[in-house]
Amino acid sequence: MIIDVTAEMKDINFVPASEYEEILQNVRTIINTLKKTVPMDREFGINGEIIDMPIAAAQAKITGEIVAAVSKYEPRAKVVSVSYEGKETDGQLLPTVRIRIQ
Repeated sequence: MIIDVTAEMKDINFVPASEYEEILQNVRTIINTLKKTVPMDREFGINGEIIDMPIAAAQAKITGEIVAAVSKYEPRAKVVSVSYEGKETDGQLLPTVRIRIQ
């Protein structure tokens, strides 16, 4: 099964109804968390040092970070592709991660 996961924040469900819902929530959490912000696991999440990088360089860096983090922290999902919304003038880069659930 292939599905897109956005960085849109949603309420945390501590009792997901299915494994599928749990995996989606985990991937969403990974792409919305900056490294060094999680006590007891400072490597969890995405490196925030991309702030102020040119958009093309930031996209390349974030893509690598997302693939590595999802592979490490949610091995039931495999990243198929990462696309972005946002413009350089806005200063925002919003990832959409296409995953295949294993």
